Amino acid sequence: MGFIVIAAYAITGVLQILVWNPLAAVPGATLGQIRTNMTLANEPLVADGVVIWAAIGMVLAAVVLVVTIVRRRSAVGPVVAAYLVLLVFAAPGHIFVAFGPGMSIADTFMISGGDHAPWGVVLYLVSAAALLALIVLIIRAARAAAATRGRIGG
Repeated sequence: MGFIVIAAYAITGVLQILVWNPLAAVPGATLGQIRTNMTLANEPLVADGVVIWAAIGMVLAAVVLVVTIVRRRSAVGPVVAAYLVLLVFAAPGHIFVAFGPGMSIADTFMISGGDHAPWGVVLYLVSAAALLALIVLIIRAARAAAATRGRIGG
């Protein structure tokens, strides 16, 4: 399930940066028209960094999945924590790779470079929720460890 969530995040991030945000930033224009205008303004909508960001996230998620399968008896907590960490760090990565395309759109069409489509915010909320879940997971693990030490020492 964790791999699927990371893959969905990565795909949504790519679509947000390369499709949905440009279309929302320039209402009434097609993606082809937007890309053409950007290229003519010497501000092309370059996908390389965005696709590499998504691929790295999916490869890391696949590594967690493969290690979990190979180990066959992995504890659930560390596996969930690994996927949550990937989701937490996906947000700063998304901001980083979205900056260039966002500025290219802004420079071409003389608009702000921020998100115009809502899906970037949704991704950041998912990452924030993952951070909260990770904190809860860490607190629960610490309490369980303390309770175990208390029973053994008592």
